[in-house]
This record gives sequence, C-alpha cells and structure tokens, in this order.
Amino acid sequence: MSVLEVYAGKMALQHIQQQGFNANDVDVMLGASGGPKWFVLAGLDRVMMPEFFKNRSKPLDLIGSSAGSFRFACYAQRDPLSAINRLAYEYSHTVYSAKPTNKEITRKAEALLNTMLAEKGVSEIVNNPVVNVHFVVARCLGLTRFDAKTLQLAGLLVSAIANKISRRTLSHFYQRFLFSNKNSRLQINDPANIPTSTVAITEDNLQQALMASGSIPIVLEGVKNINGAAKGVYRDGGIIDYHFDLKVNSANSAGPGLVLYPHFYSRAVPGWFDKNSKRQAHSSSFDNVLMLVPSAKFVNSLPYGKIPDRKDFETMPAKQRIAYWQQVLSESDRLGEAFIQLLQNDNIVKQVKPITFNV
Repeated sequence: MSVLEVYAGKMALQHIQQQGFNANDVDVMLGASGGPKWFVLAGLDRVMMPEFFKNRSKPLDLIGSSAGSFRFACYAQRDPLSAINRLAYEYSHTVYSAKPTNKEITRKAEALLNTMLAEKGVSEIVNNPVVNVHFVVARCLGLTRFDAKTLQLAGLLVSAIANKISRRTLSHFYQRFLFSNKNSRLQINDPANIPTSTVAITEDNLQQALMASGSIPIVLEGVKNINGAAKGVYRDGGIIDYHFDLKVNSANSAGPGLVLYPHFYSRAVPGWFDKNSKRQAHSSSFDNVLMLVPSAKFVNSLPYGKIPDRKDFETMPAKQRIAYWQQVLSESDRLGEAFIQLLQNDNIVKQVKPITFNV
C-alpha cells in the first residue's frame, strides 16, 4: 500500500481517468488551517514548486488559511524550497515559557514570520508574476473583536452555538477577507454565502495579513486595522475556512481547471466550529478537487502513530516534542517522493479514488 492516497471529485476523477494528470491541469491549490499538522505535508511542499510546477508560466492561484497561508507565502518566494525549510525549522523549534501569555506567543509568531520571509520575501510574493497568493482572514464583528479573554470566549461560544444551527449564521459574527495578489482573477462560490471582501496585498499589508490569518482566538493577539482593509480586528482565517467548503475557479483559465489539495485527512470540515461535528463540505465544492492525503499506514508509522498538533506543546516536554516533530518532517519526504513516482507513467490514474466524505 502506498504512503500517499489520492482522492478526486467527480469532474476531477473523470478528467484524470480520460486525460491523465499534469501540472498544467492545475489552476488552484488549497492550503488548510491546522498548525503543526502541516509538518506531515512538508515533503509534498518541498517538491511542488521546485519539481512539479518547475518552470511554470501559467498563473497559479494559492488560497490558504492560517498554516496554509504561511506555506503558500513560501511557495511564492523566489526560492520556495529554502522558504519552506526555514518555516519548518523555526516553527518546529519554537519553545515557550511554562505559562505563555498571548503576547509571548504572538511575538514568537512574528519572529517566525520574519525568518520565513527573510530579507526579500515580501517583495517577491507581492511581485510574483505567476504565483498568486490569497490569504483568508476573519474580520470579527462580535465579542471576539475584543482583547479581553472573557469577552472573546463569550463571543466564540455564541458563534459556536449559532454555527450548530446553520453555517450561514457565521456571517453575523465574521466577514471573510481575502488578501490577494493584484493580478489574480480567482472566483469563489460559498454555499454558506458568508460575505467576502477582497483586498490587494501590498508590501505594506502582507505581513499584517499573514499574521492575522494565523491569529488563533485567545491564543494570539488579533491584528488591528490592516492597511488597505476596513478598520477592525482580524483573526485566524480558519474560523471560517478551516478545511474549506468553497467552489474555486481561476478566471485566468480557458476552462474549469483542477484544484490540487494536499491535506492531512481524507475528509474536510468547512470551518473551525465544525471540527467536532458531523458537518462535511458539499460535493459541489470538491467537484474539481484532487486531494493528496497521507495514508493510514503512513500515519501509523510516525512516532506516537499520529500527525503533530498544537496539543503537543502542552503534553510533551520541549526536547521530546522537537525530536518528534523533526522525525515527522523527515518522514514526510516519503510523501513527496511518492507523489513524483505517481506522476510517472500515469500511475496516478491507477490509484485515484472518488471523494466520498462530502454531502
């Protein structure tokens, strides 16, 4: 059994079975929230731009939230492999005090961002002629806009209760802001009709937008008044788009292209509040999606038989956690190797399976 599993929506499956699969078939990539979970995808990230999309001239839209935004900010730099490795190293070696405040965690995140972007990263991302990034950020409308933890917690509780009734109710508490490359013509269709505002990324707001996209409520400070956007407090894009439930297309393409989605799981819950619910993404949102997923066999072979997560900060001493995360980062290269092998002789056609998790 392969370490990498491949799933496709109805249209994507038909395309691959009839025409095979190559890099020019892909118009869009998705990058989910999930904090340290992304370490298991690092091996795929290391081969995407340097090998799979090598010498690409056709526009490529990358839409990410939280950790997905950070990953795709690496993709759009001139040396994406070095950027991914900087992000992986710095994030996996992060150490906090025994009882870190949200201020301490925020300052560590800002330092991580500075290391990942290095000296020229901001300019390279903003001016990239091919790779168009889109960072999903949630603008808070209710109690979650306040700094006080008690008010934030109350706001999150009300949001969670409303979301149980209907995902559409999130629009009363949050607005989706998409910070996007000025050259992009990405089109999104949200079955929940949550309002979306698009703001062009600039050298003056890129770091603000990236920080906001990963600013977990309670855990990190929100980002206030992002340059070029409506005034307010902005927090983690995963609140709205955790694993995504969006129909996305690029208007730069002549026809409906494929959406490539390296993901931790073979399922997708739409938003942060859906993590412990049975709600799944709509079939229409994943019709043209090709998912690359670590197999259960691969995950079971990792230390502790699991994918890293933020709880590791609390349950493991720093030395143990760092060693564990380094091993996962190393083992993840097997997924990148498996992906490149699948592209040879159209082996992907033999292994692809239909997506069945959605409704």
